[in-house]
Amino acid sequence: MHVMIFGAGYSGKAIGRLLSSTGHRVAGTTRSSEKQSALRECGIAPLLFDGSEISPTLKAELATVTHLVQSIAPGRDGDPLIRLFGENELKALMPKLEWIAYLSTVGVYGDHGGAWVDEDTVLNPVSQRSVERVEAEMSWQALAERTGVPLAILRLSGIYGPGRNAFVNLSNGTARRLVKKDQVFNRIRVEDIAGATAFLGERLQPGIYNVTDDEPCPPQDVVAEAARLMGIAPPPEQSFETAELTPMARSFYGENKRVSNRRLKALGFAFSHPDYRQSLQDLWSNGTWNKAGHRAF
Repeated sequence: MHVMIFGAGYSGKAIGRLLSSTGHRVAGTTRSSEKQSALRECGIAPLLFDGSEISPTLKAELATVTHLVQSIAPGRDGDPLIRLFGENELKALMPKLEWIAYLSTVGVYGDHGGAWVDEDTVLNPVSQRSVERVEAEMSWQALAERTGVPLAILRLSGIYGPGRNAFVNLSNGTARRLVKKDQVFNRIRVEDIAGATAFLGERLQPGIYNVTDDEPCPPQDVVAEAARLMGIAPPPEQSFETAELTPMARSFYGENKRVSNRRLKALGFAFSHPDYRQSLQDLWSNGTWNKAGHRAF
């Protein structure tokens, strides 16, 4: 595979790290020249991309790309690649393209009062950013249908892993145990996002897939478990209703659901970190909890 990752951030770097370690050619974009070295450390050939134009260097790379991973968030003007490419430009720039992955979010389902949802659940986004994700998904689906390129939409739950987790928050004093009655969230280790992307890409598998763990749970339970493993007292519980939160942080609690990953498992994919207890134990035991650049594959 020759993979191009648009928006090689936290998840994109994990995808690139895995694919390059198994012999695939991987390139990825960043808006900042200062971040290029971090991509190289993950086995990703870095390319600058500001979202507005394709440079000659990027155009040359795209000419042999077989797998496209789109990880750049949409905005009020829609998906940046859809705006930039369009159907004709996509075919011209990537004549060898065999598969597209669009990284979306389980936020597209909206609030279901803690009930289970799957990929067939009617979408009912609550926040503006989730509305934009639904619009972006639809745009990519329309483009894939017109071009005949298989499209996989990966709906991700709350992302964590090395360098981004409850241990880090506890160590820097930002961890909070906010309690809202009956509230649950799913989450996903970044390595499993990479694994699912590779699994689907190697098979040129189209479709919509929830990439999420097996155990939706109250968020305060994750903080308490991390504190237990660290051997420290957890922060006191706080009522969500009286806590001071940014509008964005508060908006996350407006969506309460349990997200099923059965469709992806039915294809034969096995999650490396299926629940937060096993995953936190792994991060703590391996000493990788504070190492964002850890080569975990």
